[in-house]
Amino acid sequence: MRLFRRLASTTVAVALVLPLSYAARAEEGPHREPFGAACRISVTGSQVTAYCHNPYPATDRVSLHVECARWWDLDSDGSPVAAGPAQTVRLTARCWKEVGSAWVSHRRES
Repeated sequence: MRLFRRLASTTVAVALVLPLSYAARAEEGPHREPFGAACRISVTGSQVTAYCHNPYPATDRVSLHVECARWWDLDSDGSPVAAGPAQTVRLTARCWKEVGSAWVSHRRES
């Protein structure tokens, strides 16, 4: 049962992240200004570090999400951090053991 829940949550996470990143880029049409920080994620052992650079004039609120590999290890969703124009922010998280997956979500600051 736990394996099913884990697979279901991974599938939902991937399904949610792909449209969000596409939507951020799709808004670049003639009526919308470009938006979305570029993020690099690195995993070293149980540590996750993401660097997000925002080259655009609109502030991007980025959050780091980590899913741990072990069923008993707590997954985490980081608090949103504002990446202002021409600003780079560093986001960190960790698992007790191995990292299963990590991604960054983006949101326009209102």
